[in-house]
Amino acid sequence: MLEVKQVSKLYENARGVHNIDFSMQRGEIVGFLGPNGAGKTTTMRMITGYLNPTHGQIWVDGHSMADNPKKARRKIGYLPETPPLYPEMTVQAYLRFIANLRDVPAREQKLRVGEAIDKLGLQGREKQIIRSLSKGYKQRLGLAQAILHQPDLLILDEPTSGLDPKQIIEIRQLIHELGENHTVLLSTHILPEINAICNRVLIINQGRVVLDERPENLGRTMGETFEVSLEVKGPRERILTELRSLEAVGEVKELDAPVVSEPVAAEAGASADAASAPAASVKLLVTSADRSDIREDLFFRLAGAGYPILEMKRESLSLEDIFLKLTTDEPAATDSAAAPDADSKEEVDTDA
Repeated sequence: MLEVKQVSKLYENARGVHNIDFSMQRGEIVGFLGPNGAGKTTTMRMITGYLNPTHGQIWVDGHSMADNPKKARRKIGYLPETPPLYPEMTVQAYLRFIANLRDVPAREQKLRVGEAIDKLGLQGREKQIIRSLSKGYKQRLGLAQAILHQPDLLILDEPTSGLDPKQIIEIRQLIHELGENHTVLLSTHILPEINAICNRVLIINQGRVVLDERPENLGRTMGETFEVSLEVKGPRERILTELRSLEAVGEVKELDAPVVSEPVAAEAGASADAASAPAASVKLLVTSADRSDIREDLFFRLAGAGYPILEMKRESLSLEDIFLKLTTDEPAATDSAAAPDADSKEEVDTDA
């Protein structure tokens, strides 16, 4: 659906974005992440035809943005961070105006406008003046204008910016539903949105794509080891001995002091001291020797030794950890010299 091939944008002999290269398949919802000034908005403006790349090619459903811009733009619905609304118009009049701009056939306009109003939950507000709409409904109207001409590709720039938690949840659900019939490129600074909505993540930093991966594969891509946190009931030293004897285990760390629970109920023939002794559990962090899944090995070894596992949880890098790791490293000397602040000039108002 979308092909971005070696696209660069230069500003004043400096590099805004450099050799951006990625593609999107039909039905994908791709999260587009990056710090302020990284090049996100510049990239989206080039995809939508608002900016021309200095180098490289962009194809939308097989149509070149350079050679056939009109056909390519017909395939795209775009919601910038600030929705392009006319505050003095009514909701219905605005959508009809957009339908005319988008060359929607006159015989289909009433149907298309009605469908957009229904899909975006704008029923009952058709006659309302846009300036009187809440922020959430303005975002809904912005999404309505983006899908009115039934585009194959949606480009959404910070669609939940400035919304309250309830509105954010509603817009996320709408985007998820739109992804059933559209390919979606979603730019956001709210990282939980990526986990909630997207099935792929693109991270851009200093004008370059530094990560392109599915969320479930992020840890493996970052070279993450396989780690499991455990809480096991039983004597500390014996548990440590059992775990360290496993070939699949590389390292075992104690997370804190042993956890003491309620006294064990007395059993027949047990001494009074034994009956009143508290049962203890130990919390551990166990690392695989070769990044393989060691959970079954841990379960069978500890169960066989008679030490019940009270809790087992795989530990992994969060998207926030990965984002910070990829975007806070010191830039290479050649990159910093080539592009000191080129893209931030373009994005100071739209990405901040």
